[in-house]
Amino acid sequence: MIPDSYKLTATEAVNAIASGRLSSVELVKSCLARITETDEAINAWAFLDPDAALAQAAECDRLRRAGMATGCLHGIPVGLKDIIDTAKMPTQRGTSIFAGRQTEHVARLVERLREEGAVILGKTVTTELAFVHANETRNPHNADHSPGGSSSGSAAAVAAMHVPLAIGTQTNGSVIRPASFCGTFGFKPTRGVISRSGVLQTSVSLDQVGCFGRSLEDVALLTDAIGGYDQNDQVSFARPRPKMLEGAQAEALVTPEFAWFDLPFNERLSGDAREGMEAVLDILGPKVTKMEPADTLSDLVMVQARIHEYEIAHHQAEVFDAHWDQISGTLKPVIERARKITKTEYEDALAVKGSAESFFMNFFLDYDAVIAPSAAGEAPKFGEGTGDPIFCTLWTLAGLPCVSLPLLVGDNGLPIGVQLIGPPEKDDRLLRTARWLQTYLSETAE
Repeated sequence: MIPDSYKLTATEAVNAIASGRLSSVELVKSCLARITETDEAINAWAFLDPDAALAQAAECDRLRRAGMATGCLHGIPVGLKDIIDTAKMPTQRGTSIFAGRQTEHVARLVERLREEGAVILGKTVTTELAFVHANETRNPHNADHSPGGSSSGSAAAVAAMHVPLAIGTQTNGSVIRPASFCGTFGFKPTRGVISRSGVLQTSVSLDQVGCFGRSLEDVALLTDAIGGYDQNDQVSFARPRPKMLEGAQAEALVTPEFAWFDLPFNERLSGDAREGMEAVLDILGPKVTKMEPADTLSDLVMVQARIHEYEIAHHQAEVFDAHWDQISGTLKPVIERARKITKTEYEDALAVKGSAESFFMNFFLDYDAVIAPSAAGEAPKFGEGTGDPIFCTLWTLAGLPCVSLPLLVGDNGLPIGVQLIGPPEKDDRLLRTARWLQTYLSETAE
């Protein structure tokens, strides 16, 4: 037994369970005790079934003792954003419209989790329909602040050490931004790495699945576990995926080359976030090339918004029409605006999206990663929204792999992340670069 095993990273817990120093039941009990102790103030969880979680853990322990095959997440508890269908657990999508909603099927990524031996601990709170209106979750570092959105509960649960791993989704900035606000590692792999079957569809063109963990290896391990081809997801690609964990553990053979874009919306950075980013750039020195890109790159923000709004208004049209009185005052004006977007405007936006994808395919021939803020600064006060996603928008539109590293601290003592963005389907290279950056900054600070 390991005291306070809830503090272990996922990779530490995997090794401890495999060696027999820790059982899955002991780990799950420790996590559940931590939730009982702290979640009244944080509200990270939409649904928990402790008995079911302990039963899953006991079965994991039985299989290990029997010498049966085990997966890469054997016995490790995982939290799921409450838009991911999970049989025997409600999936309520952050709204009273779907209160008590239960499915017989599970999402494809849940099948992958089970195959790899994970314990599905419960469902984490999301914003209303995974969009703009916040729910009850608070920031674990300071309950007066937001955890970000829309993967609010997933980021908060990992940061509060309720669970070593959690899954979220990102259509704009819904993994990277809450990871920044909560001080966790957040990783959104290349679009198409992880299946979206069984996940609430808000934008077929933009929705992506991502991960939260307490180390770079953790998010890589989880992505390896749930990645895979799915013929039922139109953006899932039928070829091998990068080996994420190998990338996160690899040493860079040469010093990486970074790019920094001087974009107009960099003016939205808070003073402490700007100072922190400038300090990182100064340490990297000539390893960073600073660029003033064409205005068309900034114009992609509007392109993302047009696609996102048009598609959610169409994908969820029946829900909005039948339950308009249950839609928040935050979301209603967005949907009303979305319904005025013409099909021609939408198709033009999709064409620009394709051009952006082509641009970045060529851009990364000269650079290992773009370095950028993960968010505009520290988490906003609770009740003042879930934060500005603009520092994620371009990369999500282009479907690029992105990772948020918890490297900075703001004036109020809250975390601020630094984001790295890499070339499509070279996620392992991005994670290797992220490892290099962590090590280099740590050695420079000593």
